[in-house]
Amino acid sequence: MDGDIELRVDGRRRRLRVDTRTTLLDALRDGVGATAPKKGCDHGQCGACTVLLDGRRAITCLALAVAHDGAEITTAEGLADGGRLHPVQEAFLERDALQCGFCTPGQVCSAVGVLDEVAAGHPSAVTEDLAGPVELTDEEVRERMSGNLCRCGAYVNIVAAVRDGAR
Repeated sequence: MDGDIELRVDGRRRRLRVDTRTTLLDALRDGVGATAPKKGCDHGQCGACTVLLDGRRAITCLALAVAHDGAEITTAEGLADGGRLHPVQEAFLERDALQCGFCTPGQVCSAVGVLDEVAAGHPSAVTEDLAGPVELTDEEVRERMSGNLCRCGAYVNIVAAVRDGAR
């Protein structure tokens, strides 16, 4: 069974006809042509397919496209403002927080979502002071980014890049 949906991807409105079983990841890659979200594990465990879905980070390989009709989606590609990279993208480059680069778009989207969560005061499992502002410690970054795996092991530089992106 097919359904018609509309997504706003990186600022552009896209209308798609999709099988109702199509994941949001497949709709983005195959229907829209977005290449930033990657199909890694296809089980929601690696985070390579992470995008910002209505402003919050989301794993797209486990989401059905029809459930997000009308959604605003930002991929790592859409974070840049024209030719100017997002501060988190700049931080990833400056810190060399990528090696093979396969997981980088998901890492960057997740990092932007993490910084927004911290700025909004949302605690994580390791936040010590639940009444005060959230301090962006290395432990806090590691906990919040734990859903994104990097097989190259660039974690040290990724943590530093996330912290730099907050400045």
